[in-house]
Amino acid sequence: MNQKLVHTLRLSASTENTTQTKARESWHLYSIIAEFVETTEHLSGVRPAVSIFGSARTAPDHPDYKLTEDIARLLSDSGFAVISGGGPGIMEAANKGAFAGKSPSIGLNIQLPHEQSFNPYQNISLSFRHFFPRKVAFAKYASAYIVMPGGFGTLDEMFECLTLIQTSKGRRIPVVLVGSKFWSGLVEWVRTVLVDEGMISPEDVDLYQVVDEPQAVVDAIFNFYERRGFDPLPSEREQLLYL
Repeated sequence: MNQKLVHTLRLSASTENTTQTKARESWHLYSIIAEFVETTEHLSGVRPAVSIFGSARTAPDHPDYKLTEDIARLLSDSGFAVISGGGPGIMEAANKGAFAGKSPSIGLNIQLPHEQSFNPYQNISLSFRHFFPRKVAFAKYASAYIVMPGGFGTLDEMFECLTLIQTSKGRRIPVVLVGSKFWSGLVEWVRTVLVDEGMISPEDVDLYQVVDEPQAVVDAIFNFYERRGFDPLPSEREQLLYL
């Protein structure tokens, strides 16, 4: 029988330090709860809404910035509140387009040591210290996900949404990837590697679609909800409680 050397966990230096650590952790939990409460108060009545994701590094003169602005304006004028991360780049373009339209522009801002600065195009602006409640807000209050070109954060949000839908922990909503040239490599890899290796089911590739034009984004959302309306079904409301 192999004997494993298990190191004893380092003990706290004193009872006082232990108490201080517990108190700090407890207050930290309260701060997370406070973010959930504030989000619910501000967003529970804002429906239907669409969450738009994309790179914070996209410059205002980049074609993706203008494309995002046009999509957000079209969505806003079609009756959708637009939710973005509230920062620069694609997030700013999304808020800017929605701000100029008929429906609310919402920013879920995150406090980061670099990259994130709040953009001025927000009718409703929330500030988060923690990624977790912010990510829940993106999923819980959105009737669709629009994914523009972006980096790790964008991919994280996209795959988290797809995972929630795939596992039935979140309700089925349209997930629209904008920019066939940008997404073609990833889409091909998902189809030829993840499916072929049995990492996902073949039907999972139907959880998202790729489009290029602003009107195609709006059409994809309306086509999805054509027969059922935008309000969550009773079973979906139950799902949303456990995000």
